[in-house]
Amino acid sequence: MRTDSTGREPDTAEVLPQHKFDHKALETYLNQHLPGFGAQPETTLSIMQYRSGQSNPTFYLQKGFQAYVLRKKPPGSLLPKAHKIDREFKVQKTLFSVGFPVPKPLLYCSDASVIGTEFYVMEHVQGRIFRDFTLPGVSPAERSAIYVAMIETLARLHSLNIRSLQLEGYGTGVGYCKRQVSIWTNQYQASAHQDVPAMKQLSEWLTKNLPDNDEEENLVHGDFKLDNVVFHPTEARVIAVLDWELSTIGHPLSDLAHLSLFYFWPRKLPMINQGSHIQESIGIPSMEELISIYCRCRGINPNLPNWNFFLALSYFKLAGIAQEVFEYYVQNENSVKRWKQPSVIDKLKEMAKAEGLWNLFLPAVSGLSQVDYALIAEETGKCYFAPNIFNCQAPDTGNIEVLHLYGSEEQKQQWLEPLLRGEITSAFCMTEPDVSSSDATNIECSIERDGDSYVINGKKWWSSGAGNAKCTVAVVLGRTKSTSVSRHKQHSMILVPMNAPGVELIRPLSVFGYMDYFHGGHFEVHFNQVRVPAANLILGEGRGFEISQGRLGPGRIHHCMRTVGVAERALQIMCERAAQREAFTKKLYEHEVVAHWIAESRIAIEEIRLLTLKAAHSIDTLGSAGARKEIAMIKVVAPRAVCRIIDRAIQVCGGAGVSQDYPLSNMYALTRALRLADGPDEVHLSAIAKMELREQAKRLRAKM
Repeated sequence: MRTDSTGREPDTAEVLPQHKFDHKALETYLNQHLPGFGAQPETTLSIMQYRSGQSNPTFYLQKGFQAYVLRKKPPGSLLPKAHKIDREFKVQKTLFSVGFPVPKPLLYCSDASVIGTEFYVMEHVQGRIFRDFTLPGVSPAERSAIYVAMIETLARLHSLNIRSLQLEGYGTGVGYCKRQVSIWTNQYQASAHQDVPAMKQLSEWLTKNLPDNDEEENLVHGDFKLDNVVFHPTEARVIAVLDWELSTIGHPLSDLAHLSLFYFWPRKLPMINQGSHIQESIGIPSMEELISIYCRCRGINPNLPNWNFFLALSYFKLAGIAQEVFEYYVQNENSVKRWKQPSVIDKLKEMAKAEGLWNLFLPAVSGLSQVDYALIAEETGKCYFAPNIFNCQAPDTGNIEVLHLYGSEEQKQQWLEPLLRGEITSAFCMTEPDVSSSDATNIECSIERDGDSYVINGKKWWSSGAGNAKCTVAVVLGRTKSTSVSRHKQHSMILVPMNAPGVELIRPLSVFGYMDYFHGGHFEVHFNQVRVPAANLILGEGRGFEISQGRLGPGRIHHCMRTVGVAERALQIMCERAAQREAFTKKLYEHEVVAHWIAESRIAIEEIRLLTLKAAHSIDTLGSAGARKEIAMIKVVAPRAVCRIIDRAIQVCGGAGVSQDYPLSNMYALTRALRLADGPDEVHLSAIAKMELREQAKRLRAKM
């Protein structure tokens, strides 16, 4: 085995916390499915992670004298067309079959339940990988031989016939250059944090100078460079080409230009590898020499048409990647820690559970009435993460109530019990991006029966909690086929495991710029041919709205209960600031306008508290259906009033009020969002008006 001074595989380290998986599950799976893996049963499987290969995490596996490499998808939400490791496996298997130097692919696993994502295993190739393309420590003669071997391998790749390889359809092919310019322009614009005129000019130039012959169809690597090539341990011979993630069908000169980037690197800019410029390294062939070798191997004219276009496109792509990396750095997009809760939360949960302060929102479990819980929720509303400590966080509270009231025994055992114990979390998927979801009868996501299964297709967004590492199941509202003429009996609710094939987390949505990391964010989620057992349907077909009303009633009032606590905290901050700061020779509270703000805020808090308690009492005595009017009224009044209170507190705090030094801006964002969550104000106002008119008409008839 090739080892470094520590006795382990070079360029590896312990598996990163965010990339850890069940080693025992992997070993069991490989014993069953990978021939020869269990030849030394007395040895244990050791796993290290390569420092490179962060896009698709790559691992070194060793069991006895056998060595393998495993590539897997990264954890978390992924773009739909990104990290397609099944394509990597397919192209490597095809290339290996015709003798092209790639690691021998051994096994592909599409079952995400084994280690959390799809993965594939290939043979470990023992050889040399050069991270520094100036090849320090290598003789000039060998430098030349290494570069010649690399360019000959690239020419060999581009000489392969995709039809004889049966790779038609592996990529779109014709129009590759035009697509690349469009794709990278859009990606750059999406991540740009400021206007860079040169990038706009370059994009326009590329669009106007597309090759006349944009119809070439060759297998291209997409990231062909020195550190993706494995050389023989002692010879200047290529024995494997790695990292086929970006491979497709396209124009071969894109690979050649990508390889040539560092020959044209401006001297005033430091090299990416922090090393010397390639022109300063004796023995490395010139770009002209490499192009000549490449063209001779392929039997084409060395006067390459549109060469400047491909060089410019390569630099444009590199600039786009750099911009995306910068954006990821700023947003911490590349870290799963953004969705991870601090470890202290689990400790606090255990303490709360030990004291019996658990699932307080559910009367059947806690023994508390809604009025009792309203007072508790007010206190938890003063602290952003407090509801979570007592397992009283949305959307789990609503989903737990759904399963408690309407779930089958099987559903309760599989999902309700773990939710009640706090072992898992859930998401609620109702709102859709393509329809006006305030009228829930518009919901288009389809739930179709197919034998013993249901197949779900559709798009959802504002799926709260979907990014939580413990999010295991989603409650999904969708349209089922129905013979009923009622618009409110066309929809059903179904339980969908988050790891089911076809469930894709498309992107997290920000609320006034806040990602709400702590609670697992709010995601756009797509369901593409997602198949689940028919037993996952809740209550029955056409019962979705019936369930929704049972779920949303208590959920709406729980939000309002917590906003009372938010308002109290905002008023406290307002008063403290008003007492500390002076302006125009007086304390802020001595200015009449500030004094009035304080008074009006106290009055508003008392009003919304009383209306909240009245709604809670109505639920306790009349049930959610009988308390519809009170629930709708407080759902309108509470967020509006609390937003005004927070806004006043921000004004009193000045610039500090909208900074990270105070919680007010975050409080405002979340409270303002409540005017949309669980139905916008306007829908509730219309419902209140209808109920009021109906009641007035009843009274009028009673007098007649």
